[in-house]
Amino acid sequence: MTSDSSEIKQPSSENGATYAQSGVDIAAGDALIEAIKPAVSKTRQSGVMGNLGGFGALFDVKAAGFKDPILVSGTDGVGTKLLLAIETGLCDNLGFDLVGMCVNDLIVQGAKPLFFLDYFATGKLELEQAKRVITGISNACEACGCALIGGETAEMPGMYQHGHYDLAGFSVGAVERDALLPQNIAPGEKIIGLASSGPHSNGFSLIRSIVKSQNLAWDDIAPFDTEQLLGEALLAPTKLYVEPVIALHNAGLLHGAAHITGGGIVGNLPRVMPKGMIATIDGESWPMPAVFSWLAQAGNVTTEEMLKVFNCGIGMILIVSDVAAVNELLSDTDTEAYVIGHISASEDPNSEPTVEFSDLPNFTFISDAD
Repeated sequence: MTSDSSEIKQPSSENGATYAQSGVDIAAGDALIEAIKPAVSKTRQSGVMGNLGGFGALFDVKAAGFKDPILVSGTDGVGTKLLLAIETGLCDNLGFDLVGMCVNDLIVQGAKPLFFLDYFATGKLELEQAKRVITGISNACEACGCALIGGETAEMPGMYQHGHYDLAGFSVGAVERDALLPQNIAPGEKIIGLASSGPHSNGFSLIRSIVKSQNLAWDDIAPFDTEQLLGEALLAPTKLYVEPVIALHNAGLLHGAAHITGGGIVGNLPRVMPKGMIATIDGESWPMPAVFSWLAQAGNVTTEEMLKVFNCGIGMILIVSDVAAVNELLSDTDTEAYVIGHISASEDPNSEPTVEFSDLPNFTFISDAD
């Protein structure tokens, strides 16, 4: 028998604890879903089943036109570039960073991006801020023909500073089994570099450290581009390479491709090369964007470190045999491309693939003000 003193007291409706009082606003989350539906609907592609808001997102690969597909998946974030966006309030293009970091990883395997999901986490959901970020994700998905079919908005009081949030993206693509990349990479093939738009989404911890050491503010004029503010210039969105790379692959012109992210050319190109191969790169074969020259000078960063941390102006590398055909196809796009090297055979056919530079890049910085 229990005594009356052990009975659970039922709170009155006036003073009972609620989820909203603890800092989670379910109504705000519902309002966000409604606010982003118009932008998300523009990303709909063949194969999408159902609508936004279900428990699980559905996609019919056969309806998307594939016969014997291999699914290729990837996930990524945008690193501490987020802090720059938060501190400046310039968050509209973060979606291109998030989507670009994911889908650019898929296309190097020959896969066409099919669908994307996002994760947005914050301490207190600010509707307008979240709407701007997710609308940017939708715009990026639309630009590369990828459906935004789901996501998660997590409001977690106490986990983040006021106004701060985190982002992650997840993407799935497909490629026909016999078209999976890389394939048939051989000595004598040429290496083509596609220009980046800047640092993309890598190296921002070092960038922020250098900016701080120079006593610069995000709203100062960029030392490497006097027509832009520093924060605005550094937030240039990650370039989407889906259209040119998939077009080249569909034309049978690609043997391999590498997305140049953290680790730079030296860390990423060997990931798609077979054993016994050497990639020789001419570091003076493309124009070095001023942002990288300024970072090298302002931070006293060695050439070796620059090449390990940044893309240094090349965001995507292609391995091809027919340069003329590649250039002809790319001439119909706004893609800047440079022949930057070649593939050769190592003396040891079982050696790990390597990258060497015939000439190192020149990071000499010349100010616009000079």
